[in-house]
Amino acid sequence: MTAFVELAEQIGNATAVEIMGAGTQRGIGGAVDASKPIVEVRAPTGIVSLDPADMTVRVLAGTPVGVLSAALAEVGQECPLDPEDSAATVGGVLACGCSGIRRIRYGPIRDRVLEVRFITGQGRLVRGGGPTVKNVSGYDFPRLMVGSHGTLGMLVEVVLKTQPLANKSSWYTSELSPALLRTSIYRPACIAWNGKMTYVLLEGHEIDVLSQASELSLEPAQSPPHPIGKHRGRISIDPARIGSLAKRLEDIEVRWLAEIGVGTVHVATNKDAGLHDARLAAHGEGGWLLREAGAPLLDPFGVVPSNREVMGRIRDAFDPSGKLNPGRLPFARFTP
Repeated sequence: MTAFVELAEQIGNATAVEIMGAGTQRGIGGAVDASKPIVEVRAPTGIVSLDPADMTVRVLAGTPVGVLSAALAEVGQECPLDPEDSAATVGGVLACGCSGIRRIRYGPIRDRVLEVRFITGQGRLVRGGGPTVKNVSGYDFPRLMVGSHGTLGMLVEVVLKTQPLANKSSWYTSELSPALLRTSIYRPACIAWNGKMTYVLLEGHEIDVLSQASELSLEPAQSPPHPIGKHRGRISIDPARIGSLAKRLEDIEVRWLAEIGVGTVHVATNKDAGLHDARLAAHGEGGWLLREAGAPLLDPFGVVPSNREVMGRIRDAFDPSGKLNPGRLPFARFTP
């Protein structure tokens, strides 16, 4: 608690604050405006308590996801945050709202958060939610903080729901179409497609995993590589339109990997024009692209969400001076 008080005082006295995690997702959501003197702050690290019986864990927000995963594995459990880099912090993953590649089975990461403690721009320590799954009282601060990119407050501690660790977890490849696999497999953890190869992640009891793999003639494989490039983005689209989006991407110099059934398509290119063209392709199919890295002249989001006014009012209420991560979520920037 002493660390929380010191952070609250530091934030309350600062003119502008950048909330730092491991830096693995620093470019997502827009760059912090450095025109003001910026104070960098980091959440404390460590696992406060782990209750295997209740399947919950209380963890400080600066804790690397890899450290949390290792501690949970010792008691046969996990929390599927699934960042691409296990060095990413728990708070950073939640603040960026980036659900992992197993979302089709385990849902978005916001469903994992039961309780949050965060510090507002005024230096106030606030708690929202509760440590039990059945907690339903009060405003839903936990979900509000997920995806806020540190513009509403600095996460310092969270309580997360855990689940049993699967007895067997294996990747496979298949020559079947991703659409056919989607309807043929019972609760896949992931189906990923790059236009040439379909990858399938099966998790559960070993006999069930091996049985499904055998019935569909799946071939054992490594996990699919995420697209690599200087300029990267993530497309969100109606899952039913991934096929037509793929046809548009064929004419663009980009590498991509789609999460079937979810509507997320990861894209990467070595040329900033490629990311721009991928955004146009996404818009052409009714989706949008979030810039994750590179392409500095490309707007982070490309489209203004319909709830912009609501987001702006919420940000004004939580951080009236606009000091927290100024420049992030530019469409909801505080304007005095």
